[in-house]
Amino acid sequence: MKNRNGFILIALLAGLLMSCNSGTTRSQKTPTLKDAFAGKFHIGTALNEWQITGRDSAGVEVIKNQFQAIVAENCMKSGPIHPRKDEYNFDLPDQFVEFGVANDKFITGHCLIWHSQAPRWFFTDDEGNDVSREVMIERMKEHIYTVVGRYKGKIKGWDVVNEAIMEDGSMRNSKFLQIVGDDFIKLAFQFAHEADPDAELYYNDYNEWFPGKRDAIVQMIRDLKADGIRIDGIGMQGHIGMDSPSLEDYEAAIVAYANEGMKVMVTELDMSILPNRSRDVGADIATSFEYQQSLNPYTEGVPVEKMNEWDERMLDFFRLFLKHSDAVTRVTMWGVSDATSWKNNFPIRGRTDYPLLFDRNYEPKSIVAKLIEEANKAENID
Repeated sequence: MKNRNGFILIALLAGLLMSCNSGTTRSQKTPTLKDAFAGKFHIGTALNEWQITGRDSAGVEVIKNQFQAIVAENCMKSGPIHPRKDEYNFDLPDQFVEFGVANDKFITGHCLIWHSQAPRWFFTDDEGNDVSREVMIERMKEHIYTVVGRYKGKIKGWDVVNEAIMEDGSMRNSKFLQIVGDDFIKLAFQFAHEADPDAELYYNDYNEWFPGKRDAIVQMIRDLKADGIRIDGIGMQGHIGMDSPSLEDYEAAIVAYANEGMKVMVTELDMSILPNRSRDVGADIATSFEYQQSLNPYTEGVPVEKMNEWDERMLDFFRLFLKHSDAVTRVTMWGVSDATSWKNNFPIRGRTDYPLLFDRNYEPKSIVAKLIEEANKAENID
């Protein structure tokens, strides 16, 4: 009886070990994006409020399992985080950062100085007039010191200045430019470095592949360096379409920034599958409806051949990022699921777009397996 019990115990232990090994094998058979791109660049995503608070549990699981880097979609912009002069709203940002720390993610802060989504009080006095240059600089400094200082050692990199340059290379005529002058960029980077000397500091923009804008960003980098101001990287937002930009123009921008010693990040990647607005519409309601329908053709799903076309173009961009992985340090998707992408409402509200890697049910689209395969091929080549 004693021996029989011993045999039973051994059998149970053997079964348990086999079960554990089987579970490990199953886990190994499900490769993830973050594993595939490890050692090449961080693969990341933006988190919205529901994901930060945990209400979007399906989205949270995708973020934990698939992505190595995170950025907040909205809650760290100056309007939401600093709505009034003497009031900060750190509830969501704190939860966002805590999630990133708990799950060992590379956390980026977005963004410190941006003309859009800035609080109205930031630029005016009690009478509604523009504040002086001195007051504006002090407000910038206080805001940056407070926000960056709060997350010192936790947030690894900051989008310090966002979208300050136009496509032709001229400076955007923002309130920052009007009140402070073009050295507001220099001051913002200086204050961010003082607030956290160990954090990486980035300039972030869209259409950053336009030759005029690209050359102006290169000159800005040189000017900052000449003044002894630290800048670590350039964020290429990466809001792309099926026809534009060309891979050649995008690569030229990556190379230009890398040649200045910059880390290059694709910070807000999505790719609209929908046609762009290209002509005006007359007053005929029927014509307008027909026009809107032509700009929103996939309300019931995307034809396989069109989805394959989208996959191949997205693959081409990732091949480009892998080719330049010595310079590209992070590729961040601007959202987790097609269902919550801002592209469903931009530039025309109410459209059904498919710009991200996971579908409306948080299932990986066909592109995910293709990206993992592409990353593994690049590893074998290395």
